[in-house]
Amino acid sequence: MKQPVSRILLLLADEKRSRLMVRGLNAAARSMDNAYGLRFSSVASEVAALDEMRRDGDVQAVLIDACEIAADSCAALNALLESIHRVRPHLDVYLLAATPREAAASLAECTRIKGSFMRDEGDWRGWFRIIQAELQKKSRTPFFDALSAYVYMAKDSWHTPGHSSGDSLRASPWASGFYDFLGENLLRADLSCSVDMLDSLLDPKGVIAEAQVMAAQAFGARQTFFATNGTSTANKVIFQTLLTPGDKLLLDRNCHKSVHHGVVLSGARPVYLNGSINRTYGLFGPVSKKTLFAAIAENPDAKALILTSCTYDGLRYDLPPIIAAAHQHGIKVIIDEAWYGHAAFHPEFFPTAIQAGADYATQSTHKVLSALSQASMIHVNDAEFDEHSFRENFNMHASTSPQYAIIASLDVGRKQAVMEGYKLLNQALTLAGELRDAIDATGIFRVLQLDDLLPEEVRGDGVRLDPTKITVDISGSGYSVEELQTVLFETFNIQVEKSTFNTITLLLTIGTTASKMSRLQEALVRLAREVTNMSKPVSRRAKAPDIAEFTRLRYLPRDAYYCNGENLPLLDAEGRPNAELDGRVCADQISPYPPGIPALVPGQEITMDIVRFLVGLLRHKRTDIHGLAHGGEQLTLRVMTKKEERANRALN
Repeated sequence: MKQPVSRILLLLADEKRSRLMVRGLNAAARSMDNAYGLRFSSVASEVAALDEMRRDGDVQAVLIDACEIAADSCAALNALLESIHRVRPHLDVYLLAATPREAAASLAECTRIKGSFMRDEGDWRGWFRIIQAELQKKSRTPFFDALSAYVYMAKDSWHTPGHSSGDSLRASPWASGFYDFLGENLLRADLSCSVDMLDSLLDPKGVIAEAQVMAAQAFGARQTFFATNGTSTANKVIFQTLLTPGDKLLLDRNCHKSVHHGVVLSGARPVYLNGSINRTYGLFGPVSKKTLFAAIAENPDAKALILTSCTYDGLRYDLPPIIAAAHQHGIKVIIDEAWYGHAAFHPEFFPTAIQAGADYATQSTHKVLSALSQASMIHVNDAEFDEHSFRENFNMHASTSPQYAIIASLDVGRKQAVMEGYKLLNQALTLAGELRDAIDATGIFRVLQLDDLLPEEVRGDGVRLDPTKITVDISGSGYSVEELQTVLFETFNIQVEKSTFNTITLLLTIGTTASKMSRLQEALVRLAREVTNMSKPVSRRAKAPDIAEFTRLRYLPRDAYYCNGENLPLLDAEGRPNAELDGRVCADQISPYPPGIPALVPGQEITMDIVRFLVGLLRHKRTDIHGLAHGGEQLTLRVMTKKEERANRALN
């Protein structure tokens, strides 16, 4: 296994003392067990220390000489600690003090200091042991350690699951290929909740509880909970915790479909906010601040507000003023950060939702960090959090037989993000910049910048772009999106994240490598050269169906959803958009996927614009539409019957 490197900086201006300390500490590192690769070096100024922290992601701790701090030591030390925290919030910071009294005074005033050493003591081996022990503590993975220890105990399985640690598969002439494909350890780690030493996700008191506490510290939350069924379930759990039937909820109409499912389950009364739309590229943008502030002012009795930041395409809200406005009225703020789970580990992405003051944030840890699919986290920062109610709702949705490999991946994903997230994100940002330049240099493909992506109504709202999401305009290539994706996949072995009618989206993560980037760059250069040399017809810009605006909500989503309804065909007998749907009330959620943003929600009035939009998507055959029913050879929409409309209470 590859050994890590852990650089420890000493901030001392005294050159002679600095040389002595560095020499002594490195000698201790060479003579002792150095599992984390500790290496000591020094810098002479605060500016140099901060530059080194930014430059080198292997810096894991800094020792600050109290003599370097100005006379008003507490204020100056706190200012320095704040500067360090803004750059590298997960670094360990120690103080080099002249006396125990000086150290105690500094520790009392500065809570971000991990500990202290006496400057003149010269106990290099002792210092080394303490620093290494703290790194070991920070890099522990309580659940994964327990899971791997249990697997290596080789206990006989007299419990579920039925494959019994893979024994039913290993020697099977019909199924051994599955065993070989997954591997022995994964199957042996697929265990029952009857194994006490592995704790219970539904009522954690042991290693899962400990892993969640460490995750909360890493992400800056009061509490963190692991979810093994994705952020879709995490959103629903929060809704059912905060909302009771009839409670008012402010939400972006362009939120993920799981949010709208949560509205149905909770029985809440939604106030849908129209998000912005980039019609040139068929992209959904944020809700404008003007709309948000007006909705908050007009609905001070709302229980909660939920927004998506960042969006699938990387657009980030300016969250602090929005959250502050909601909190003035006691409105809880939930941020769906499914695509932003990496943000706590590099200042380029600050502030996260929790840093900005949100009460709840849900993250798909599997999307952008090293966790398995379905692995998500719920971060709680609500001072009025009702943990009992939350736990009851969590257990309503969670399986009593969770996949332990998913839980372990959350534990390991947190560890990696804390220990080397800054370094890996630095690399991803560098590669993203290089890739953007390389794509633009083709002269055929063009990376969309923030100004290209922003709809007009949010241009002055302080919206920012996550640079690791790259949207490429392909309209100058002469390829349709379907053709380009096919060529990239079949000829160049490249699979992209998503596409619209004239763009493809590339997702860079901590797993992106220079080799992958080189292969993608080469593919686009070759394709661009073919367009130039072979005079392939260009500017064949596909026209996306106009995205329909949200219409009025006529009934509570829950009331409409639980109607029996009737199914009406999407197309009439002549194959045209069915005019009989005009003015009817939808009983299901209809979501084009990706990105999973509903075109219709239960209780919403259907218009011909929406029907034409759905038909246009189907005719392009590039989007799945969840929620349509199959009536024989026709696709149908379930709508409320006229009798059901009269029987249910209409909204004002």
